[in-house]
Amino acid sequence: MRPTTVLVEGESDRVAVQALARRRGHDLADGRVAVVAMGGATSIGSFLARFGPSGADHRLLGLCDEAESPGVARALARAGVDGGALEELGFQVCRSDLEDELIRCLGVDAVLDVVAAEGELASFRLLQRQPAQRERSTTAQLRRFLGGRSGHKIRYAELLVDALPAGRAPAPLGRLVDAF
Repeated sequence: MRPTTVLVEGESDRVAVQALARRRGHDLADGRVAVVAMGGATSIGSFLARFGPSGADHRLLGLCDEAESPGVARALARAGVDGGALEELGFQVCRSDLEDELIRCLGVDAVLDVVAAEGELASFRLLQRQPAQRERSTTAQLRRFLGGRSGHKIRYAELLVDALPAGRAPAPLGRLVDAF
């Protein structure tokens, strides 16, 4: 079996993919699946050179944000991985980002329950009172909260995936893990 390399933008994406794979019973090591955080979508060229058709020739899958998808598509074509839309090539696209997908899938109340369980609801409420946040939606405030502190996105990635009801996941994340 050919190894599979899953290219994701950042560490929080890697943690979320691995958490959902675990929940769905995938043994990544046994399936020869490696989830690799690229440190941003603009780094994809070097990862495609390493793992793509001109490199180790792994089966490639990936996850990216909608804003980054044109660059990902161009990089895949330059690397010799082309032939259709990103999804057809095994690359799933998140509307804004994975955190946004998780918040929409879970719903604001469930995300707030996770924040409360972590003892950080008071901190979130403080953020909501900041002048720059007052007029924003709760979803936008949650995205700011998750991305506002070092390590928060990574920490909450697994917590939010674990909070998903059985059998549910944001569509791009679910399709990616199903492709393993």
